[in-house]
Amino acid sequence: MTRHELGGRIREGRPVPPRYAAVADHVRSLIVAVQFLTRLPTPRVDLSDDVERRLTLGRATAYFPLVGALVGALTGATILLAARFWPVGLAVVVGLAVEAVVTGAFHEDAVADFCDAFGGGWTREDVLRILKDSRIGSFGALGLGLAVALRGGALASLETSQLLAALVASACLGRWAVLPAMSALPPLTDRESLSRDVGQRIGLKRMALGTVMAVPGCVGFGLVNPVRLAAAVAAVLALTLWLVRHVERRIGGMNGDSLGFLCYASQIAVLLSACASWRGTSGGLP
Repeated sequence: MTRHELGGRIREGRPVPPRYAAVADHVRSLIVAVQFLTRLPTPRVDLSDDVERRLTLGRATAYFPLVGALVGALTGATILLAARFWPVGLAVVVGLAVEAVVTGAFHEDAVADFCDAFGGGWTREDVLRILKDSRIGSFGALGLGLAVALRGGALASLETSQLLAALVASACLGRWAVLPAMSALPPLTDRESLSRDVGQRIGLKRMALGTVMAVPGCVGFGLVNPVRLAAAVAAVLALTLWLVRHVERRIGGMNGDSLGFLCYASQIAVLLSACASWRGTSGGLP
């Protein structure tokens, strides 16, 4: 069976021979990951069955880092192309605007909701109530503005030779960070979200697969500067640990907006690690 025939069976919902079942599962999971994180056109995958939907979403999370690397590559290529016509600062704005179209501002929306809820809510009930409110308050507007400014400023500060590698790694590690967070903290049982859909199905096997999927997106940055990559990974792990503890203390379970905030904040942490330098030393970071 060719890849075209396999893809046709998946799109049409026809049975796949047993020996191709594993391949079909991986293909479906990758397609669903692209559908969930972006607005890029993909083949249709039938998720009408609730049980199958949860199983497929659970498997798809392992491919989030790979999809993140794809998004980062598109954004980075846009910035480098735009930099041929405009100053780098403006090119970064163009790149982030294109990314917002590609992703539907998925994580930016989560950043605003997270900042509003956890910044303005004093009790668990307050936080959950604000999370349900689609309006953006002062905490959300300020948090989102600062987050975008930090990410854009970091990108504009990077040397052109390092920008693409650092951006791809940040987008990849940002999506990877949700895996340990979902594994460490059970989802809220009274709210619909990605975390609830996949439940506790992210075990060591899926974590390992997700980590393998993150390698292609980090190789370039690791070759350019392995020390900064190590610092970036440490920053992402520390941020993940903080968020898990903070969310557990405030509302007792993981939710989708917290995962989206973690993804965006992790991207910022990687980019800040990529462009950081130690002032007052002769050589700075390697």
